[in-house]
Amino acid sequence: MKAPAITLTVAIVLGAWTRAAQQAPGLNTAAIDKALGLTGQMQGDVYRVGMPRTDLSVTVHGIAIKPGLALGSWAAFRRADTRAVVHGDLVLTESEIDPVISRLEESGLQITAVHNHLLGETPRLMYVHYWGEGEEGALARNVRMALAASKTPFTAAPAPAPGAPPVDPGFDVDAVQKALGKTGTVRGGVLGVSVPRPEKISMMGVDLTPAMGMATALNFQSAGNGKVAATGDFVMIDSEVNPVAKALRAHGVGITSLHNHMLHGTPVLYFMHFWIEDSPQNVGAGLRAALDLLAK
Repeated sequence: MKAPAITLTVAIVLGAWTRAAQQAPGLNTAAIDKALGLTGQMQGDVYRVGMPRTDLSVTVHGIAIKPGLALGSWAAFRRADTRAVVHGDLVLTESEIDPVISRLEESGLQITAVHNHLLGETPRLMYVHYWGEGEEGALARNVRMALAASKTPFTAAPAPAPGAPPVDPGFDVDAVQKALGKTGTVRGGVLGVSVPRPEKISMMGVDLTPAMGMATALNFQSAGNGKVAATGDFVMIDSEVNPVAKALRAHGVGITSLHNHMLHGTPVLYFMHFWIEDSPQNVGAGLRAALDLLAK
């Protein structure tokens, strides 16, 4: 006699859940743009805004680093039910670290990691990873407020003139891609290659996509004399860490850092940053040896 009542209750609950899901607003990118003063790009259901440190003149081993190689602060926004989340990475000088962290904490954003990505760079840089949940406009305002404690510029790069030819990156992009076995995109003189992991990845109970920093990132720029410099990070589970490290070192790739980027992440991931300067063929082959050890 109670079955009809139970069925009715289930139907009401499911109906309410369905209506709530249908009424959940999409990501308000206009609010993000207004708060940051910059525009981003949708990558799937993630809105990612770059904030490169174009104000800095950074060198590694005498090579002038392009912003797209290793100087890119970013914020990635995604809808999670009725709220938005933001995850990102901030490129800071040593004197900027504590003031920026204080502002992040004051605004309710959380830091998830603080560490280096490079070795031997001038000036010295550190990278602060962060997380936040709430309304996207407020999240973006809080990110900008925190970065106001740094010299991070909030001016968009000038768009190339209509019909202008692509900027020559100064190295053999095809040779790198052929040796690597992957293709990427050239922007600002930097070839960027992204290799996502196969698992479902989450932090704080929210699913994260490759656009939110969950993909192995390989960046290449000219090092002069036909050589390339490459840096980035391999995203790994624990059993992959030492095989990847061994493969990198066997091919002359320097390991510059090993650490986490996340808190309360599933699965637990490790991020190994690297640096190499060599011919396009040797750089591509060395990184491919490590890529081949990652889960597909």
